[in-house]
Amino acid sequence: MQIATAQRDLYALSCLVWAVLFLAALPAAAQEPDWDAVEFKTTDLGDGMHLLQGMGGNIAVSTGADGTLVIDDDFAPLSPKLSAAIQALSAAPIRYVLNTHWHADHTGGNAALNSAATTILAHDNVRTRLLTEAPPAALPELTFSDTATLHFNGHEFLVFHVHAAHTDGDAIVHIKDLDLIHAGDILFNGMYPFIDLSSGGSVGGVLAALKALLALAGPETRIIAGHGPVAARQDLQRTISMIADARASVAALAGAGKSLAEVQQIDPLAAYHERYAWFFISGERFTE
Repeated sequence: MQIATAQRDLYALSCLVWAVLFLAALPAAAQEPDWDAVEFKTTDLGDGMHLLQGMGGNIAVSTGADGTLVIDDDFAPLSPKLSAAIQALSAAPIRYVLNTHWHADHTGGNAALNSAATTILAHDNVRTRLLTEAPPAALPELTFSDTATLHFNGHEFLVFHVHAAHTDGDAIVHIKDLDLIHAGDILFNGMYPFIDLSSGGSVGGVLAALKALLALAGPETRIIAGHGPVAARQDLQRTISMIADARASVAALAGAGKSLAEVQQIDPLAAYHERYAWFFISGERFTE
């Protein structure tokens, strides 16, 4: 019991640390998250699908005759509010929680949403990373290496892994009949991406994953980004072009022998900063 309590406390602390890091570029007075001020915004996507947006990653919820499925679940301290927002959509039990990757702004609600009726599904590497800090109730019970398919509420949820992208455990969820995709943090819509190199992510992997998304997306496809507004195919194309150009520009300077400080002083991505820079990933940090 003491071990389980310690794990819960450690995971809650981890979620808090992630939130503070996420807000670290704000003024000092705003760095401590004000959980009480957060309210979940709900958007009806049709056919029993809803988008919930709080402080962390974007959440998708499917409700229907089979119960409720939740894709990602924000920071742990927001779990009571998230549960209330889900209950407002449906009182049916949560049958599945699907994590697109392991970061605490996408998995923090796992333990709170879990019940005897719930199965948490994620890539193998998500469970491996959560084992180091999450309580047992937050761990995925069902994992996959490449793909998984859920037939739920009349929809087919194709879940597939993309390698070494935002992290080493990213999953994209394609709801084929709704022409709807949850991209997780493969896509930061309208923002410089956060590529977690310490968790096995890579610039090349993100580009490859975005191109895989582009191959799935048609003219009417809606893409739920990990962060930012719902995207369309043209948003993917813009993001791919920006990242590819950024990588080529920085690589050319590095190949010419320029140091990091010199590259940042030259600021080869200056034309993109106004549109894509944000408090967590500044132009300087993305260049680095």
